[in-house]
Amino acid sequence: MTDQLTAPEIGRSRTRKEDARLVTGRTTWTDNIAVPGLLHMAILRSPMAHARIDRVDVSPALERPGVIAAFSGRDLADELGSMPCVWPVTEDIVMPDHPAVAVDEVRYAGDPVAIVIARDRYVAADALEAVEVDYTPLPPVLDLEAALADGAPLVHSDKGTNRCYTWPLAAGDYEAEKARADVVVRRRYTQQRLIPNAMEPRAVVATPPTTSNEYTLYSSTQIPHVARVILSMVTGIPEHKLRVVAPDVGGGFGSKLQVYPEEAVALAVARRLGRPVKWTESRSEGYQATHHGRGQIQDIELAATRDGKLLGLRVDLLADMGAYLMLITPGVPLLGAFMCPAIYKMNAYSFNCTGVFTTKTPTDAYRGAGRPEATFAIERTMDELAAELGIDPMEVRRRNWIGHDEFPYTTIAGLTYDSGNYEAATDRAMALFGYDDLRAEQRARNERGDPVRLGIGISTYTEMCGVAPSRMLGSLNYAAGGWEAASIRMLPTGKVEVATGTSPHGQGHATCWSQIAADALGVPFEDVEVVHGDTKVVPQGMDTYGSRSLVVGGVAVHHAAQKVVAKARRVAAHLLEANEADLEFSGGTFSVKGSPEATKTIQEVAFATFSSHDLPDGMEPTINAEHLVDPENFSFPHGTHLCAIEVDTETGHARIRSYVCVDDVGKVINPMIVQGQIHGGLAQGIAQALYEEAVYDTEGNLVSGTMADYLVPSAVDLPDFVTDRTETPATSNPLGAKGVGEAGTIASTPAVVNAIVDALRPMGVRDVAMPCTPQRIWQAVTAARAEEGTA
Repeated sequence: MTDQLTAPEIGRSRTRKEDARLVTGRTTWTDNIAVPGLLHMAILRSPMAHARIDRVDVSPALERPGVIAAFSGRDLADELGSMPCVWPVTEDIVMPDHPAVAVDEVRYAGDPVAIVIARDRYVAADALEAVEVDYTPLPPVLDLEAALADGAPLVHSDKGTNRCYTWPLAAGDYEAEKARADVVVRRRYTQQRLIPNAMEPRAVVATPPTTSNEYTLYSSTQIPHVARVILSMVTGIPEHKLRVVAPDVGGGFGSKLQVYPEEAVALAVARRLGRPVKWTESRSEGYQATHHGRGQIQDIELAATRDGKLLGLRVDLLADMGAYLMLITPGVPLLGAFMCPAIYKMNAYSFNCTGVFTTKTPTDAYRGAGRPEATFAIERTMDELAAELGIDPMEVRRRNWIGHDEFPYTTIAGLTYDSGNYEAATDRAMALFGYDDLRAEQRARNERGDPVRLGIGISTYTEMCGVAPSRMLGSLNYAAGGWEAASIRMLPTGKVEVATGTSPHGQGHATCWSQIAADALGVPFEDVEVVHGDTKVVPQGMDTYGSRSLVVGGVAVHHAAQKVVAKARRVAAHLLEANEADLEFSGGTFSVKGSPEATKTIQEVAFATFSSHDLPDGMEPTINAEHLVDPENFSFPHGTHLCAIEVDTETGHARIRSYVCVDDVGKVINPMIVQGQIHGGLAQGIAQALYEEAVYDTEGNLVSGTMADYLVPSAVDLPDFVTDRTETPATSNPLGAKGVGEAGTIASTPAVVNAIVDALRPMGVRDVAMPCTPQRIWQAVTAARAEEGTA
């Protein structure tokens, strides 16, 4: 007989179930999948940012030994629809056609132009050089402001404009608040383009129908369920005849929250040839063709009183769409629109975003998706306001944030924060950091003119997790809902199978979902198996992104387990000849009140239901259950991140001396996993602050197109982190969880840049553009000295 649960699982630092398999290589990455008759696909990509295609001749490639087929965009055009965008944020949004393979024009360096299919991947790659393409160069469109000017070259000439949309959000009378303000701080920040770097590159295996008359697509995707719908629309394959499988997926960070042309093309080619087809991107190919993140110009204006009370906030954004609208490209800045006011109270808010087409790789969600950009803008500007007023930047924040006794609180942007305690997280962080001592050291260094200055950076952030209530998504013109599904199958032997609509790519869902189910059912953690990522095994789901998996998908598991217990209760009462109301359920065992010896374990009930020899009259012979949950609200983790950084004013070198963060992510299921998520997020946010940037030359070529040119930090480039937590449970879900996947990324970037500027402010520096490389820091110092006449 299976043992019962002996101690609560939620809150326990369980070693991840997934890791023994993942770290020993006993995995199924998409590129490892081999099926009989497999062919390999290679893609010829445009070497130009913008050009008319005058001629494509794939026939020379067909003469290469081992080449099976080759296709131009025109060859495939009849069987592939336009790649869709599912978030048309306004009624008048410009939605250009997006062919999976370019037909008449290329619009970014990396745009697919032709396809070669061969028996071997290297033969296919080599044969690309035989494809003949004649281009007529067209002017690139690279600068966001220039793209909106009259007479600018057009990315999509048939649309007559490079403006994709303009989306406003306003509350209160900002101009009136500004008119009565003592101080108005205006700043411009640039969110540089970032290139996602998942450990596993994108890969696809498409198989044609066999005896099941069903196509199967294996893809390193975050969204198998969404992909099935979209790919059915693009390829014309009936949805019920398309199975999408996400095997082990090695990271995504939003880059695999996408349906890419390569997935559609692989299916079309498999259908055309009746053979399975595989494609795996090279790293440099991925840098060009996997969507980029960020890419904004932010003009922000903050109006306040002399004592530092905020009155109003205005934000004007230019958002780089790139050449095409991908799945949710236009909506990413909107996610930030709701977060710009952050944790602060104010009377008025004005937000305006203009999406702009450029001849660059399309942008879309990247870890945090809009919220890091928003947090950076407000947290940088809060520091600027503090400097303007001569008030400590933490004190300015304290004077404006929502008090712990004011929740639930509806912000000026219209979100209702259910719970939070900014004071507790901040006090804890400042104590761990030694804030006052570091300020004293900073003053001493400044007074003696130390060439290595000390800066202290603050970020008191919140974020919007748990994407999302379906009604709200609908109000924003998003095509899909925000619900999530889970089902629990009680097996006759007492083991438990949890099927979740979420699709992990490194987060540890199998472990956390097992802990949730174990607690709810009273069964051992080891007896729970979690299945996911296969639309045939788990037909319903909305997948994984936006820190939604736990607060939506995990909650669905919890509810499904409660349904199982309710069904089992009825069977147990029947077997024990008791009333259901007289049964108690604890640790996986039903017992009769007052007769503790009369018991039935949930496993015994599962077997009794399997045999069905003695069930209540009329009862369906199963205690399995499923649950679909639509969240009633977002969840709002928060925290305080503090960074101390030493900046050498002679060389521009910046060294993070200490980094402390105290995050409040609500109820924690597995502390070890939370800490891992925070560490990974910090690395990603610090990378934006100090290292990473997608750089294009004046012709639109990606010059940071390899890992030798695009600086992804390694462990030796990052400091030790001091992490801690406070816990204010969410009230919007029964687990009290808030989500943690993006917290570190959102909070750390402004903390680091604030620290650098704080170090250099006494020298007259007010900003350093990201990434804050030694060269940029040195240039900022040199410019400030020149302005003051001290150079």
